[in-house]
Amino acid sequence: MPRIQASSALSRFRVLDLSRVRAGPNCVRMLTDFGADVVRIEPPKGVDPNEAMFAANREGGDFQNINRNKRSMTLNLKQPGARDILMRMVKDADVVVENWRPDVKAKLGLDYASLSAVNPRIILASISGFGQDGPHAWRPGFDQIAQGLGGLMSVTGHPGSGPVRAGLAVADMSAGLYAALGILTALLEREVSGKGQWVHTSLLHAQIAMMDFQAARYLNDGDIPVQQGNDHPTSSPMGLFEGSDGVFNLGASGEGNWVRLCRLLGREDWLADPEFTTETLRVKHRERLNRELADIFKPRRVADWVTELNDAGVPAGAVYTVPEMFEDEQVRHLGVTASLMTDFGKQMHYITQPVTLTRTPSKVVAQAPGWGTHTDEVLAEAGYSEDEIRQFHADAVV
Repeated sequence: MPRIQASSALSRFRVLDLSRVRAGPNCVRMLTDFGADVVRIEPPKGVDPNEAMFAANREGGDFQNINRNKRSMTLNLKQPGARDILMRMVKDADVVVENWRPDVKAKLGLDYASLSAVNPRIILASISGFGQDGPHAWRPGFDQIAQGLGGLMSVTGHPGSGPVRAGLAVADMSAGLYAALGILTALLEREVSGKGQWVHTSLLHAQIAMMDFQAARYLNDGDIPVQQGNDHPTSSPMGLFEGSDGVFNLGASGEGNWVRLCRLLGREDWLADPEFTTETLRVKHRERLNRELADIFKPRRVADWVTELNDAGVPAGAVYTVPEMFEDEQVRHLGVTASLMTDFGKQMHYITQPVTLTRTPSKVVAQAPGWGTHTDEVLAEAGYSEDEIRQFHADAVV
């Protein structure tokens, strides 16, 4: 049965996905949503003691969302002959993605030197917890560990609350996106040099990169970021305020927004107030400013304030729960979800790619694959005969 391509943008590329859990699959999801032929290569059932964490619940929303549009084959790399199968597939592939511990590649003979000896154009993308070498490269890594080591937990939460993890997998997701960017850059460079290369990132480095202005403040100004709750560390007024029926976010940073806010609220006197004349002063005197704004905002409904503020050109928005988020008219307009009826009889809903290509857009065209559903198909594409494929099954290689 011919594969349904999600897009023509990357349809000329084949990706062998050896990754697990979230960072690697997220990286590969971007490639397959834009049309790359992704083969998810995973151990047969019962081989990996951690399989329940990343592979067992094939019909769950998380697995379906992060592994849609891919094909799946099983391959037990611990069995004799399995490496030869993978290397035959590498000959015709463009990209291999893995997120093993750094030493595993060498033990399996699947490091970049070995892969490039078979296919000099191959791009190996490696995602690790802490990097491919160095004193802590051997450590196992998870998102929350990287959030802690990467500084994010020290700036998340209210002052005095103690470190708080972010409510989503920031390190995992950003590492996956950085890896995808690295792969695409390497593919572009290959068009000039004709050569592949090794692309690697880590949860730790990705998390530190996501610290961005917070890290730059310390490196260049010696300003140590701390927990600010819902207040912005360098802008004011910017944060969470109460209306009569809930809360909303206000983003009146910058002089233009500040002037528009003062005029909307009938507080032009603030423009001449010596404690508010610059952004730096408004941050310094944030407590007084927030208190006076709270008195103004409290009597009226959130929806009224959000409308009036936006109409005046001052950024503001409600604070949604996840169900409320999906009901928002702009969210619906953006098409942030796609739906498919699966072959296990359930309508599944998927988060679409948040970047739009007008001529070759990404699409969700296929559910996440069953365990090894495409094993025989992929092996046949690699040139193996029916008898050879039957023997692979008999020998528990696949």
